[in-house]
Amino acid sequence: MLLASASQRPAAMIAKILMPIPAAPMANYAEPMSADPQIFAEDLAVGQTFAGRSHPIDEEQFRLFARLTEDDHPIHYDEEFAAKTRFRKRVAHGLLLMSMTALGATDMSRRLRDAMVALTEQRCRFLKPVFLGNVVSSRFEVVAIHHRPCSDMALVRFRVQLFDTAGEMILDGEHAYLLRWRGTTRGADPNDAA
Repeated sequence: MLLASASQRPAAMIAKILMPIPAAPMANYAEPMSADPQIFAEDLAVGQTFAGRSHPIDEEQFRLFARLTEDDHPIHYDEEFAAKTRFRKRVAHGLLLMSMTALGATDMSRRLRDAMVALTEQRCRFLKPVFLGNVVSSRFEVVAIHHRPCSDMALVRFRVQLFDTAGEMILDGEHAYLLRWRGTTRGADPNDAA
């Protein structure tokens, strides 16, 4: 077992894990939160695509993911165990791969800072295994924009995909994000998704 159980962890480690997250500063919607040119929901169009980043799948990512999630299944860490599976070698965690499809893990994230409210849904299908040493790249396509009249927000759906270096799709999914509609300057709490 790679991880100590909660009862075996030093008190200082537990205290560090449980440190409170500082509150985000209140946003002033009249002023941009970012110096980068901003994109709002109405700036997007169905069919629009953009590339994410390439991510090498390495030992450090496996270790950090296990530390964060406590997923220490031997198929991810034990060569002998993995050799006896249908994959014949260690495979990447599915949720590690899904996390690489987050808009926050792209350069586009800086341009959506003023518009982003929340990730509201996600789903995916894993089409091929990913192994230690592989490199994956993400791709995003706007598939729907739902804006209610008189609302300052829209639900925007993206098709999310990961590809290997051969260009083969390894993950196909969808995310839905609540994004602000440009021009609204109401003084409500920026964390209010209603």
